[in-house]
Amino acid sequence: MKPFSLKERLLSFKYALRGIRSTLWTEHNFRIHLFAALTALALGFYFEVSSNDWLWIVIAIALVFVTEMINTAIERLVDLIEPNQNPLAGKIKDIAAGAVLIAAIASATIGLIVFWPHFCL
Repeated sequence: MKPFSLKERLLSFKYALRGIRSTLWTEHNFRIHLFAALTALALGFYFEVSSNDWLWIVIAIALVFVTEMINTAIERLVDLIEPNQNPLAGKIKDIAAGAVLIAAIASATIGLIVFWPHFCL
């Protein structure tokens, strides 16, 4: 095991930010999720939601971003390993995309639970 290096730890943040930037610029769905997240944040500030509601909003946003990035990584890895059309590769990509869909539905449900009472008043 290599000794701890502050320089290497800081570089790891650089690489992680590069991955986020890459996903943002190459994945259309990530930009859609970003728009939804910014909308949720704006609504949270506008309605002055509780600390508990903020926790749910942040968790929902993070869940979607994380699953979208994992989906992107899986898709690229599958394309690297199997550049040709392959039914199994397609199923792997579909499963990863399904995980994002589940996260998005769960997040939308959280948004409805948090914001619905504010629209009904």
